[in-house]
Amino acid sequence: MSLQFDPDILPADGLDLQGSLPPSFFDLSEKDQARPVSPLEYNLHVSKDDDGALFVTGEVSATFELDCGRCLEPFQLRIEQTDFAHQIPVENGTPDLTNLLREDILLALPTYPRCETGNVTPRECPAEGRFDSPTDLSGDEAPDASGKNTWEALDQLTNLKKN
Repeated sequence: MSLQFDPDILPADGLDLQGSLPPSFFDLSEKDQARPVSPLEYNLHVSKDDDGALFVTGEVSATFELDCGRCLEPFQLRIEQTDFAHQIPVENGTPDLTNLLREDILLALPTYPRCETGNVTPRECPAEGRFDSPTDLSGDEAPDASGKNTWEALDQLTNLKKN
């Protein structure tokens, strides 16, 4: 599963590459937090400059199932890179776009996924508001503004150490 082409036979007006690669293309373990659920789809244009460097531009996209970092329920997120662009120096051999495509999509995944960022079936997180701190503290529950109690507790720890 690689996306290779011979730069020596690249037409003067460039080469258009369209297609898809199966979800196994991402080479992620079953225990990984991100699980690909659709093939990687690509629509690329490859051209060569006067110095022989390759320019790859186009669009790539794939859908992943992620677990919400707040409620732990799975949701789907479609990653769409509509401005995919890379410059590849041509060295000996055949350039392989596989790692570039995989890396760009995986780096676009959120590090802290949340339900409300899911764009396949949008929804609100069921845990929304459950972890907010209380805003109305009254009377006995209100913390001491002077911080006196905090220092007294620390002084007690110092007294225990001396004894």
